[in-house]
Amino acid sequence: MKIQLQKKPKGCTLIEGFPGFGLVGTIATEFLIDQLECEQIGRVIIDGMPPLVAIHEGKLVEPLGIFHNKKHNLVILHAITASTGFEWELATALVALAKELSVKEILSLEGVGSPGMKVTSSAFYYTNQEKNRKLLEHYGMKPLKEGIIMGVTGALLLQSEKLPVTSFFADTASNMPDSKAAARVVEGMNKYLGIRTDLKPLQKQAEQFEHKLSGILSQSKKAQDISERKRMSYVG
Repeated sequence: MKIQLQKKPKGCTLIEGFPGFGLVGTIATEFLIDQLECEQIGRVIIDGMPPLVAIHEGKLVEPLGIFHNKKHNLVILHAITASTGFEWELATALVALAKELSVKEILSLEGVGSPGMKVTSSAFYYTNQEKNRKLLEHYGMKPLKEGIIMGVTGALLLQSEKLPVTSFFADTASNMPDSKAAARVVEGMNKYLGIRTDLKPLQKQAEQFEHKLSGILSQSKKAQDISERKRMSYVG
């Protein structure tokens, strides 16, 4: 696994969003990149993962792109491809990236859910920094008291005990793209960081975001399946 960076902004806040429940992390980071002035400063390349990229509206979309917002000094890792089988490696790479950039904090954006659960309008949080709890609750966020965190975020929480990490969650009752849940996560994060972004575009363009990401992820999954079938045919 390689992290390629053209720039190395120091003392930044690192935000990660991976496909998960409701694609909340992916939609939220997509929205942040779209709304804030961000430039791509790098990418993550994983040996063993099919070498594929998506093209959307004539533009290349990195499966694991790294972006920087200079105004707020945010580094955003935006993932549009499933990382099944590479979760621990990606978490290790994120911890290494955080140390290299001397980040102030890692923020994880994630959806949580279970079949038949009642969806609320609240954002939830988890933090390993006691000093942040009062600030988070001041902004109306509730601690996530029960939940299962899987994937890269789960691995990251287990590996980052020496780094400040805060996770923002929104509950979602579906594995389908959920822009409303993503909006709740972004709203909570905005309050925490003191950032102003207009959430109306995310709510109004929900179908557009969901259609775009669903299409990209669907094609990515097909490409990975084809690659795996070819690999198995060579082995067999």
